[in-house]
Amino acid sequence: MELFFLCIKIFFARILDVSIGTVRTMLMVKGKTFIMAILAFLEVFIWFIVAREALISNVQSIFIPISYSLGYATGTLIGAFIANRFIRGIVGVQVVINKKNAGLLKAIRKHDFEVSIVDLKDDFEGNKREMLFFQVNSRHLKELINLVKHYDKKAFIVVSETKTVQNGFIK
Repeated sequence: MELFFLCIKIFFARILDVSIGTVRTMLMVKGKTFIMAILAFLEVFIWFIVAREALISNVQSIFIPISYSLGYATGTLIGAFIANRFIRGIVGVQVVINKKNAGLLKAIRKHDFEVSIVDLKDDFEGNKREMLFFQVNSRHLKELINLVKHYDKKAFIVVSETKTVQNGFIK
C-alpha cells in the first residue's frame, strides 16, 4: 500500500511540476519574465521534493521510476494544452497565392485584417504570385487561415511566432 501511495504522489507531483515548466517555457518565449521566474521557483521546488522522496524511499520497485516517467509525460501533454489554450501572443503569417485574388483581398479587409502585399515571380514558369504579410493575435489565426483557404485552397501559408511588433495594426 505504501508503494501505491508513493507512486500516486510522484505521478501527480510530476504532472504539476512539468506542466508548470511547459507553461514557463512558453512564457519565456513570449518575454514574460516576472511570472516566468515565479513559475521556475515553483517548478524546481516541487521537482526537488518529489525527486528526493523518490530517491530516499525505502521502497524498491520499478513502479517508482515508471510513475515518475508517466507523470513527466502526462505533465508535458497537460502543460502544452494549458499553454496553447491560455497563452496568447502575436503571430506572423505569410501567405503566397497564385494570382491576384480580388475576392480574397476584399474578404481580408471586410474581416478587419490588415495586410501588406508583395508581388512575386516564379523563376521557372514566370507565374505571377503575391505574398501577403499579416501580424495577428493568435486567437484570430484560425479565422484568417480559414478565410484564405476559402478563396485559395492551394495557398502556401507560413505561421511563425512574433516576439515584438512596433507600429501597425494587429487584429
